[in-house]
Amino acid sequence: MTGRLTLYIGTKAWSSWSMRPWLALKLANAEFEEVLIPLREHGTTPALKKLHGAAKVPVLHHEVNGQNLTVWDSLAICEYANELFPDAGLWPEDREARAHARAAAAEMHSGFAPLRKNCPMDMAREHPGRGLDAEGVAADIARIEALWAEARSAYGAGGRFLYGRPTIADCMYAPVVSRFRTYQPELSETSLDYVAAVSDWILYRTWEEAAVKGV
Repeated sequence: MTGRLTLYIGTKAWSSWSMRPWLALKLANAEFEEVLIPLREHGTTPALKKLHGAAKVPVLHHEVNGQNLTVWDSLAICEYANELFPDAGLWPEDREARAHARAAAAEMHSGFAPLRKNCPMDMAREHPGRGLDAEGVAADIARIEALWAEARSAYGAGGRFLYGRPTIADCMYAPVVSRFRTYQPELSETSLDYVAAVSDWILYRTWEEAAVKGV
């Protein structure tokens, strides 16, 4: 029995880290309650501290068999979802592709600080060109483009996502797609095709529509 899952997330227009496990859980067809903690408001920090000592979102609470489990951190929640729903195919089936996808997700999780700092996720607005000339941003974008091209060329046959069909890797890079739509850097045709694929993904569109509405 899966038990009761509750995912605490931040404001959808801004919380890139919340978006990632939300997409993964939706991709797994998991039933979960979504609780939004508004960010950048008075009282946000105390509300976050009540969830977990890290005082950040996302946080997943899992109540099953009388036990309460708390999982924090986006990638950890995605991996936990993979364990809860092993038949959902959240990672590629092929071992080599799966290893590549996990490495790509981990690189997103730990890297690209200049892009994050200077081009924060803002799904409700467009800021063409803003922050793109900051130190390190161009290098981050170039690395992301190279990684996307490598994944799609080596493992993406049969689909427009990084590994063919949507996986946790796409969940991890979906906020980057959002950033590229907001700040509009020059991208290769391969990258533009991937941006279009994710932008058309029903799960991405559902999150984006709510973000634009301020829900």
